[in-house]
Amino acid sequence: MLGVVNLDKPVGPTSHDMVALMRRLTGMRRIGHAGTLDPLASGVLPILVGAATRFSRDLAAGDKRYEAVVRLGWRSQTDDAQGPIEPGGPLPADDLIPNALKAFVGTFEQQPPAFSARKVGGRVAHRLARRGEPLELGTRPVTVHAIDLLGIEREAEHVDVRIDIRCGPGTYVRSIARDLGQLLGTGGYLAALRRTAVGPLRAEDAVTPERLESLAAEGRLDAAVLAVGELLPLPHLQLDAADTHRFRHGSVVRLSMTATSGRHAVFSDGALLGIGRTEGALLHPETVVDAESA
Repeated sequence: MLGVVNLDKPVGPTSHDMVALMRRLTGMRRIGHAGTLDPLASGVLPILVGAATRFSRDLAAGDKRYEAVVRLGWRSQTDDAQGPIEPGGPLPADDLIPNALKAFVGTFEQQPPAFSARKVGGRVAHRLARRGEPLELGTRPVTVHAIDLLGIEREAEHVDVRIDIRCGPGTYVRSIARDLGQLLGTGGYLAALRRTAVGPLRAEDAVTPERLESLAAEGRLDAAVLAVGELLPLPHLQLDAADTHRFRHGSVVRLSMTATSGRHAVFSDGALLGIGRTEGALLHPETVVDAESA
């Protein structure tokens, strides 16, 4: 079995819990995921089956889309509802919020949360933060394509801002929630998050863990597995039988015509062979799916 399951992760389980579920249902150890979702988040979690795990970096490199609720008026040490949470500043007027959101559209340097999976010198940030030894995490560039304001709900002690955000890989929505609160002088944290898209995968097409259980019981788990090649955010390149043999054995392939330089998803008769890098008329294998896994 080789491919990707578009899983709708519920709130509560970890991403690794969902990997463990798929391992149990398939009887396979070679299961992974692309793009971690925190336990408090729900939505699209690509589960990688078999040799698809070799393409996790590319599958996680696509754009993401989220629906989020930012709670203003409070601050959180984790930048989300896990807390601890403490009071922030005075609540902002509704008309200040749309303009403040515009500050987070474009490419800019973002400070990751202290409680994150980022590593510095081989040390994981969230593990040290829980021991009271937070790492100094440097900023990194992220890109947010758009933020749409979906609604503002005001209570006596907080304001909830619901947004639809489209962003590039590596963007922390928790950091946007925290920084929005700082910009407005009120404090803020991520109260709820649902990932509605990862690349071409959409939440409305995703399967729930319960549906996977049912399909497995019916012996139809394959019905939930999507072809990995169609999901790779790379241009496609087709090879004939002779060049397929060379590529699969790690040999450089001389193409009949010059292709655009860069990385390509390589196919033969509709089957994914792997990823190769072209330089002029030469195709260099980078990641190869063996014939038994295809």
